[in-house]
Amino acid sequence: MAVNHLRRDDTRLYIDGGWQDRAGAASIAVVDPFSEEVIGHVAAGSSADVDLAVAAARRAFETFSRSTVQDRLALLGRILALLEERAEWFAQAIVAEMGAPIAFARSAHVPFGIAHVRTQMEVLAHYSFLSRKDGIAISKEPIGVCALITPWNWPLYQITAKVAPAIAAGCTVVLKPSELSPYSAQLFAQVMHDAGTPAGVFNLVGGTGEVVGAALAAHPDVDMISITGSTRAGVLVAQAAAVTVKRVVQELGGKSPNLFLDDADFEQGVAKGVLAGMRNAGQSCSAPTRMLVPASRLAEVEALALAAAGGIAVGDPRDEKTSMGPIANAAQYARVQALIASGIEEGARLVCGGPGRPAGLAHGFFARPTVLSDVTPAMRVAREEIFGPVLVLMPYQNEHEAIAMANDTVYGLSAHVQSGDPGRARRVASRLRAGQVHINYPAWNSRAPFGGYKRSGNGREYGVHGLEEYLETKAVLGD
Repeated sequence: MAVNHLRRDDTRLYIDGGWQDRAGAASIAVVDPFSEEVIGHVAAGSSADVDLAVAAARRAFETFSRSTVQDRLALLGRILALLEERAEWFAQAIVAEMGAPIAFARSAHVPFGIAHVRTQMEVLAHYSFLSRKDGIAISKEPIGVCALITPWNWPLYQITAKVAPAIAAGCTVVLKPSELSPYSAQLFAQVMHDAGTPAGVFNLVGGTGEVVGAALAAHPDVDMISITGSTRAGVLVAQAAAVTVKRVVQELGGKSPNLFLDDADFEQGVAKGVLAGMRNAGQSCSAPTRMLVPASRLAEVEALALAAAGGIAVGDPRDEKTSMGPIANAAQYARVQALIASGIEEGARLVCGGPGRPAGLAHGFFARPTVLSDVTPAMRVAREEIFGPVLVLMPYQNEHEAIAMANDTVYGLSAHVQSGDPGRARRVASRLRAGQVHINYPAWNSRAPFGGYKRSGNGREYGVHGLEEYLETKAVLGD
């Protein structure tokens, strides 16, 4: 299974059970972030395309919403089998479209994306859509036509995190993937087609947020919109959706703290924290990019962080030895460079990295793995989501100050706590204003609800909580 199964110039949209060619539409260039060269084009969908897709989804909902659990389980099972069969196609596409190292695409991007489908099958098999208590029948019913907007940083993973629970719930969908990493979505649409998804249940309209995203958010026949993206994009979607009072689920920005209590295992924990903050080149909304450490241990942490960052192999994402590829696109690369410069200008001390490309790399949107120390809460690098391989070290004097510092952000997506005392760690975790708290680096779990406090969004994804976002609650009283 080679990458040549991917159509680099793909001007099709997937609407009402078939591919619709839009060769005459405006095209969007796809740029390889390693070579910085245009490697293909995709069609820019229009508001008229959105109307067609939503109409198809509305027609299909009448039947699919009444499908049996067994029918939906069978469909998800066929989707799962095809994703597993074509895993290498997706891995190669992710390397091409957003620069993830091939080893990381194979070990994380693709299997984690597949896991969302498997988990929703497990949830669906045991979920009670009808319950009775105190003379009241409570029915959980599919909400309707769902618009799904996904980002460029985890392209397959974010698609399956939304499509799988929507299908499990009995909803129909219109997917708008990021125009910056569209190939995964095109491959996924083919999976949906080959799995025998009924016409209109799944639709794909590529294009820009300004056109396709805005049309979906405002569309009167869309019942729900789920977006993963920047806080700015989430606000615009919510504003447009408010007119039609549709449900809005948002997974937005983050500035996650990694709080080291004084009894933590610094030798192991700091290295793991550096790698966690910089995985996927730091392009993860939940990345723990603020490392809060006791002031008395700052020099020790700097040395440990320097060693960990120095072990990151930055280079060609198609080389299996590479552990960090380029930033996914030119605009994000420029933002990362500007924020690194701002940190230095505002008085942060450079431990390693800094502006520019790593040595030996003459092209590509590569950022140097960067650690900044003596960062204060007022600095831009402490407050803004950088979305690059940049870790800031922030010293604190006592536990009370550390918790206050961790919560001093407009975001609240996730947080980490490192401690040798489980009880103390849980007590601190209970005081952190974040939707997920990780104690001592637990394994990723596709069943754990994911979503944020504050400006990190509304609603939850993954597992049973993800399924329930696509369901309405109906109370039936009387005989």
